[in-house]
Amino acid sequence: MKTVGLIMAGGSGTRFWPLSRKAYPKQALKLIDDREMINLTIDRCAPFIEGEDMYIVTNKEQSDLLRDLTKGRLPEGNIIAEPCARNTAPCILYSAMKLYKKYGDVSMCVLSADHAIGDEKAFRQVLKNGARYAEENDEIVTIGIVPTYPSTGYGYIKKGEEVSFETTIYNVEEFVEKPDEETAKNYISTGDYFWNSGMFIFKASTILESFKKNLPDMYSKMAAIEDALNTDREEAEVERVYPKLDSISVDYGIMEKEEKISVIPGTFGWSDIGTWDSIADVQPKDRDGNVVKGEHVGIDTKGCVIYSTDQVITTIGLEDIVIVSTGDSLLVCRKDRAQDVKKIVDILGEKKDLEKLL
Repeated sequence: MKTVGLIMAGGSGTRFWPLSRKAYPKQALKLIDDREMINLTIDRCAPFIEGEDMYIVTNKEQSDLLRDLTKGRLPEGNIIAEPCARNTAPCILYSAMKLYKKYGDVSMCVLSADHAIGDEKAFRQVLKNGARYAEENDEIVTIGIVPTYPSTGYGYIKKGEEVSFETTIYNVEEFVEKPDEETAKNYISTGDYFWNSGMFIFKASTILESFKKNLPDMYSKMAAIEDALNTDREEAEVERVYPKLDSISVDYGIMEKEEKISVIPGTFGWSDIGTWDSIADVQPKDRDGNVVKGEHVGIDTKGCVIYSTDQVITTIGLEDIVIVSTGDSLLVCRKDRAQDVKKIVDILGEKKDLEKLL
């Protein structure tokens, strides 16, 4: 069975402000090497999934940008544009319907555009194994990351019994939300929990049946415009129906309800690049543990993330601080408060004279 990739890339990446903006979101940034995050995601899947079989689902405002950035890597028609944001369940349903109509049944590897992967060969092998299991058993497969520390920033998957297959796969017993530190330590000590990577593998027919069962109203609304998909009527019909869909994540809407779901362990070195402090997990550090992009001169500066596009940053006596300079804006915060950058963006959005910074 043919395998295609679907990259979810509709977010704005507000926690990477001031580098990320509405017109240039996180998936368009070069946060790891000299390639944009979206192109890193495409490249690491080859040769298992080549560019012609990779698809991106994003919002309408970002579609032209991503089409330009990925030119030469995948066909222009492989950009699926949502008319409005409705979280991950609607975008996966919309994409699965389009792909099923185009190809018939296919295996889909649903990926995110903001992950860092250490061992790309091992990652592709996990995708291959997961796709084969999903095809043979008509199940949804999620990739669970073997945890390396008691993170409070990730959701967790509790594994059930191991299933009979050529590689290690478990039934999913439970999805659990981001825990507090003590609970996370307990999870790690049992050896029964994985980090929830947010990556999924399934046949298009399997996920469509799951939507029909678990989110019947959403499914029926989209099924009503199925004939228009992949035609010149698609854009108008999707713009008419899509705003009426509930905004819900695929985790809440499908995964937590579905009985036929398994988890395949991933030990390929994974990080979710979600905040400025997470850069420290994937970038090389200087002798003082600082991650530096741009010009920096420091005295007694340790464990900091320093990013400048326009000026020399000088520091004295700082530890565990994030500093980002982009010409029109400067961010300074403690690393343990990097999640709150989104709150700054919200405040800026309320100030008419500062909206230009977004």
